[in-house]
Amino acid sequence: MPYDSESPPSGRTGCPLNPTRSAPPIVHLATALGAILAAATFAVADAQAPAIAQPAAPFSTGKPGTALPTGWTLLKLSSLKRSTEYKLVEDQGIVVLNARAEAAASGVLHLASFDIRTAPVMEWRWKISNLIEGADNSVAGKEDSPVRIVLGFDGDKSKLGFRDRTASTLAKTGSGRELPYAQLIYIWSNAKPVGTVIENPHTKRVEMVVAASGGTGVGKWMTLSRNVVDDFKKAFGEEPGKLTEIGVLTDTDNTNATVEAWYGDIQFVPAQK
Repeated sequence: MPYDSESPPSGRTGCPLNPTRSAPPIVHLATALGAILAAATFAVADAQAPAIAQPAAPFSTGKPGTALPTGWTLLKLSSLKRSTEYKLVEDQGIVVLNARAEAAASGVLHLASFDIRTAPVMEWRWKISNLIEGADNSVAGKEDSPVRIVLGFDGDKSKLGFRDRTASTLAKTGSGRELPYAQLIYIWSNAKPVGTVIENPHTKRVEMVVAASGGTGVGKWMTLSRNVVDDFKKAFGEEPGKLTEIGVLTDTDNTNATVEAWYGDIQFVPAQK
């Protein structure tokens, strides 16, 4: 840290320096200039910091009524289930993804290859028309959510037990795709507190984190952020591997309810120090 005290030159005679005397004005000026230059240096460094290459294209880059942005594809979960309807719409001047489910379940998926440790904080917006009456994510027959953000992670599948391998095989039978090593899903719960981790009723390799809860905020845009690495370690007790997929899912197939949802852009940013 800069300081403005000085020692007398060697061998100097005369009255000793007064320790309480104010520093000459020129010293104060130099200190002030130094602080300004330091602040300017940090500002330039921040401005020149490279932007994080996002693992998925923003919905806002699309146009209402057209195909999904590059990389996003519709994902059917089962030929026996009605599909959720997804489309790009404009809301408050911004293009977002609209979902409508009537006793339906299907998603939208974007493949990725992203080191989540470089930008562990996920930021996003979503909005729902209503809660799903009777939904309970801890019960298989009631496991629906008006909004979900689904994150898939790489890992050593040889460590998986019989139950989890069977769940992955069943998923491939329905959707044509095996489950990743682990899935972390952010949901809107009817009553569970925010931050609650809920194990999927069928496999321990899918864990849900409550990101929003209850009726507060229904019908309004909600802006959220979560530290994905922290949530993954809490849910699975290990460090996450590479992020391999990002998805959104609005589903009401278990409760036979009807709900509409809207998804804004999803982005990943470094954690604040």
